[in-house]
Amino acid sequence: MEVEVMNMEGKKVSVVELPPAIFEAPISVDLMHQALVRQMANARLGTHETKVKSDVSGGGRKPWRQKGTGRARQGSIRSAQWKGGGKIHTPHMRSYQQAMPKKMRQAALRSALSVKAAESMIVIIDELKLNEPKTRLMASVLNKLVGDASALVLIPTVETYEGVMRSTNNIPDAKVLNANYLNVRDLMVFDKLVMPVDALELIKANLG
Repeated sequence: MEVEVMNMEGKKVSVVELPPAIFEAPISVDLMHQALVRQMANARLGTHETKVKSDVSGGGRKPWRQKGTGRARQGSIRSAQWKGGGKIHTPHMRSYQQAMPKKMRQAALRSALSVKAAESMIVIIDELKLNEPKTRLMASVLNKLVGDASALVLIPTVETYEGVMRSTNNIPDAKVLNANYLNVRDLMVFDKLVMPVDALELIKANLG
């Protein structure tokens, strides 16, 4: 699949060939869904905690004798039916981590990239460099490349593109991401994928 290479002014400068193994791979909706669910689950902290009867302080003695008072029998004032008592069937700390083999994760990424390519939502640029880290400069570049669409900008290294990252932080419909951390969720959230040629080479190395 051939895609036009643009410059920062939004003008065509050349053409690049996207590898079919990555950008024309079989599209598996189920695999992309599994990868997305896994990513969302792994992002959960799981630090929620509630106290059961054994965790609540107090209630060391029986509030009244078992029989003869006319009241219901009680063993502790910290039982669940008492105010201030322990809770029943409430959430506790746990891990939501889900496992997914590396080859399946890569296949899910290839599927998501193939969807973007099929819908002409991939923008390749020859280089992405700003004279100074200014939000208005980056916003102007993105407007020429993608218009009003939201954009996920892939970069090969943070050190080289630090100014681009700083310039994009305040743009609500754009995000800069290291190509090594490309994921299904970001590919689904943003309309268009913008990447310089060197970021494309990194994707080829990771998924080719």
